This record gives sequence, C-alpha cells and structure tokens, in this order.
Amino acid sequence: MNLGNKVVYQIYPKSFQDTNEDGIGDLKGIIEHLDYLKELGVDYLWISPFFVSPQNDNGYDIADYRDIDPMYGTMEDFERLVEEAKKRNIYLMMDMVFNHCSTKHEWFQKALKGDPYYRDFFIFRKGRNGLPPTNWESNFGGSAWNYLPETDEYYLHLFHETQADLNWENPEVRKACCDIVNFWIDKGVKGFRFDVINLISKECYEDDLKGNGKRFYTDGPRIHEFLHELNRETFGKYDDIITVGEMASTTLENSIRYSNPDSEELSMIFNFHHLRIDYPSGNKWEVQPFRFHDLKKNLFMWQREMEKGGGWNALFWYNHDQPRIVSRIGDEGRYRKESAKMLATTMHGLQGTPYIYQGEEIGMTNAHFTDISQYRDIETLNYYTILKQKGKPEEEIYESFRRKSRDNSRTPMQWDDTKNAGFSTGEPWISVISNYKEINTLDREEDDSIFQYYRKLIQLRKTVPVIADGTFEALLEDHDRILAYKRENDSQLLYVFCNYFAEDVDVPYEVPEGCRCIISNYNEDIKPEELRLRPYEAVMFLKDK
Repeated sequence: MNLGNKVVYQIYPKSFQDTNEDGIGDLKGIIEHLDYLKELGVDYLWISPFFVSPQNDNGYDIADYRDIDPMYGTMEDFERLVEEAKKRNIYLMMDMVFNHCSTKHEWFQKALKGDPYYRDFFIFRKGRNGLPPTNWESNFGGSAWNYLPETDEYYLHLFHETQADLNWENPEVRKACCDIVNFWIDKGVKGFRFDVINLISKECYEDDLKGNGKRFYTDGPRIHEFLHELNRETFGKYDDIITVGEMASTTLENSIRYSNPDSEELSMIFNFHHLRIDYPSGNKWEVQPFRFHDLKKNLFMWQREMEKGGGWNALFWYNHDQPRIVSRIGDEGRYRKESAKMLATTMHGLQGTPYIYQGEEIGMTNAHFTDISQYRDIETLNYYTILKQKGKPEEEIYESFRRKSRDNSRTPMQWDDTKNAGFSTGEPWISVISNYKEINTLDREEDDSIFQYYRKLIQLRKTVPVIADGTFEALLEDHDRILAYKRENDSQLLYVFCNYFAEDVDVPYEVPEGCRCIISNYNEDIKPEELRLRPYEAVMFLKDK
C-alpha cells in the first residue's frame, strides 16, 4: 500500500454532529456528513473512542472494548457507518486504548474482588511506610498510584485514577488485546490508532531520582516485542490495513524501528517534538511565543532521519489533545485564512501521511473560554487546582488555558451560522465558540475558502507523485522567517516556501528555471524569479525533469 498518497481525517465524535438533541455527537452524525468528507477527499476516518465508558477522560477510559456507548448509538449504527463510508471509498480507523482501561471495566472489577486471573491484568504494589510504591507522577498531575484501603495496596495509573494501567507482561493481557483488534477487523475496520502505545512496557518500579518516572516506562524494554506480537496476531495478516502509534516522548531511533516495514510493527507513528516549541523548559502550562527555529529543527530532523532509517511519519499539526494550530502558531485574527493555508502547505508537502483534525479544514480557532465552569477536560480541571495551590494568579491560569487546554480543540464542529453552529438543537456538552457565525463550512464552495485549499492539497498529494514518494531536503535552515524544503523523485522536483510571520520577506534562494506554481495561498500564479513572500504566504513550485 502507498502510504504517501493517503490522507486521514480525525473525528472527535462527541463534538462532530448530534442527531438526537442530547448535545452529544453520535455515529449517525458522522454518517450524515460522509458526503462532506468525500468532497474533502480523505481516505480514512480516525474516530476517537466511542466505546462504553464512564467518560472521565472523554472515552479514553474504556469500560467495554467490544460495544458502543449508547450516547453514540448502537452496533447497527456502527455497521451502517462502515458500509456507507465504504461506498464513498472511505475506511474507518479505530482508536485503541491499550495502555490502560477504565476502573469500571469488568477486568478491574473482578480484580478488585480478588480474582487472581484478573488481578494479574493490572499492576498492584504495596506502599512504602505510608507512601506510594514509587514517586512517579501521573500525566494528569499528582501521584501515578491510587490507594486501595480494602487491600492496603496501590494500583498504577499513568493517567487518571480511573484509568488503571494494564500489565502487558501478562500474556493473557496481550491475547485479550489481540482478540479485540480482530473483533473490529471482522467488522470491516481498515485502520487502527494506538493510544500512548509506547508506554505499555514498564522497565521497573522504583523511584525516579532524576524526574517523574517517565524514563522507566517510555519506549520500555519489551515494547518492540509486544508490538511485533500484536502485528503478527492481528492486522499484520492483511495488506490493506494501516496503523499508527501515538508515541509519547519517544526517540528517533525507536520511531524508525516502530514504523520500518522490516520490523513488522506499525505503519507509522505520531511524535510530538515539533509541538513542544512553546513549552518553556518543557513546562506545558507556562505561556511563551513559539520558537520558530526549534519548530524547523524538529520537523526537518524527523523528516531526514525517518527517511534515512526507512521509518514513516504521521504528519499533523494537532489533534484532540492539542490547541488549534491557527491560534497557536498562525494568526487567528487578520491573517487567519492566510496563516491556516500556509500551515497546511507546510505539512501537506512533507514526506509522510497527513492527518487533518475536524475543523482544521475551515480554520477553527481556540475557544477563549473565560471561566473554569466552561472547561470539561479532566487534565485542565486537575491543573486548575494544582496551579492555584502553587499560588499562580487566576488570570495567568486562564491565559494559559486559553492557549494550552485540550478543550480548545474539543468544541463543537462549526457547520453553519444557526444556533449552536448547526451541531445540535440541544444544549451542547461543551460550549460552541462564539465566532461560529463567521467561521463555518458555509463558505466552502468559495474559491478562496480554507476548505477548498485543503481539498486542493489533498488532490495534489494524489496526483503529483513527488509529494507522495519524493525524498526530502531542507532549504534555508537558518532563515528566521521562512520554512522551506525540496522534494525530489526520478521525474519531478517540488519546492515549498512558507512565510511564518506577518511581514513581507525576500526569499534568498534561486528557484530553477522551468518551475511552475501549483498552489499558492494568495490565489495568484506566483513567479519564482525574485520571490518575495507576503504575510503568511505559502507557495509550491513543481518542475518536471
């Protein structure tokens, strides 16, 4: 399968389309918009979890991996979704959360009752003199261990206390996860995204004297063995299934191995190093302008090294766990359209498989909530308490959340300018952004719409071979305003130039004769001679050899 000409669209089902007036998106809502997705031109729909769940982490706390949560619909709805999508040459990518499950899952409930078979599905440890087994910290704040007074034990949860980590050292856990994947393959699923999958192999359980414990469970000692086994027993038996792993704090070396076909592990990986460019000293919640040089350095390094090692990148600007990119790096005000298109140009010209998050294709912005009561994200709510306890002024906390909270990308999809942006006739589970009357899908037929620009980028990836299979070469690496690169194959050359700022800038690079402009976000036939980029301007030049 040619991964280079495929494009994936991520749906956060809770916020996509509500069809039964309960304020929560559902599977029928996805079916309702399949023609919209076909018009955009995408190949796969990655749908965030819609399994039975207490919804403490919006579905990433799964209580039953084989059934649909009633808030989203029924198994019949899912089967119809698979069928209707297939008619449009679109396939589903399921979101598998195998590092942990909900404490409401029957596995954990049986473990609590003392069933020895299921106790070994989880990681229980005795405390130390009234303290947790280790000093590891949860990714959502606080200790990664939760105390059970009835047994005088702790269980590990790298995320929320209602998300108990699974014990992948136990072969029965691995078999259970393989059975789940095969269950959905039998339902016609052609793609799988594996949530924080590189955390499943824990090295040891001891205090981390250098940090918060991550070095003991990130890219652990048996991770490649576990992924190879998952591949061999499930999706690896098929030529038409694609997979992607979410790799938290991973390394290049491991990522190459995860995604190199010779390893027989995964098709591609998500890494997040290019999205840490506004974290001062690695602190997510501190506010700082993005560091352009670091952004280029990370994007270029991963392009070069993954190509050199035979790995494959999943290309993305954000997802349900990241703020909206036009607000984060672009200009959500005067140059919203231009900067949204420029950012899309950067990503969609690179080597890899592009992912589009719902609303990205119309330039949706951050939510700009002003009160903690508007937030629903468990991480944000936890850190509101933690930051207040640390003495951070409330206005600084809100400014941080307006820039960094995961809820910025989880607000309802803005379909039109009617009540609740056409998402629901009921009260939405989270507020619609106030700018929905100006930003929605109603302008998508217009030539200069962001939607049409994304549509053209997708068409170019499918019709211009060098975008799908060309090599990568960074250009103007030290330039402080321009991100540029070159792609090449046996028959074509592609040049991409992007201005990341609001001032005009000359391009100190001589584009070869014979190049023609194939896309520009200023809707003009840009000439390569004496190239000067306007605010947030992006252009692609193509030359046939």
